[in-house]
Amino acid sequence: MQKTFLPISIDITDKKILIVGGGKVAFHKAGILSRFTDKATVVSPHFHEGFTTLPFVLVKKKYESADLDGALLVYICTGDKALNRQIKTDCEKWGILASVCDNPALCDFVSPAVYKEDNVTIAVSSNAENVRQSIAIRNQIRLLAENKMLITQ
Repeated sequence: MQKTFLPISIDITDKKILIVGGGKVAFHKAGILSRFTDKATVVSPHFHEGFTTLPFVLVKKKYESADLDGALLVYICTGDKALNRQIKTDCEKWGILASVCDNPALCDFVSPAVYKEDNVTIAVSSNAENVRQSIAIRNQIRLLAENKMLITQ
């Protein structure tokens, strides 16, 4: 079954966003997220180099379902497929939207390729089908903006 993702913007003001995992993929997701909020928590026994440069709370420990308490969104990026599935199941029990990195079939939401300048955000999504194409289009938008070819009024 092909999933269909609705492109929406969600108010994350003062909302808890959780990232489970501290590897390279989690760091990439955290880097993107840091452009929109400084209110996320990252739970992992180990952290990729660079996590300390991000404005997030880092909790060095193994995941427990209680970590989900109060979360609006969860990015699941552990690199352990069985653990990722367990966290996704826990999110479903708690009614929390989850993105299982590198497994769109398990995702409630996916992260688009994003161009952000001031209060304008342009998101390019391929329904998690063709990430490279989304990135290429986003990069074309960035070039247009840098060359002042986008209408900004």
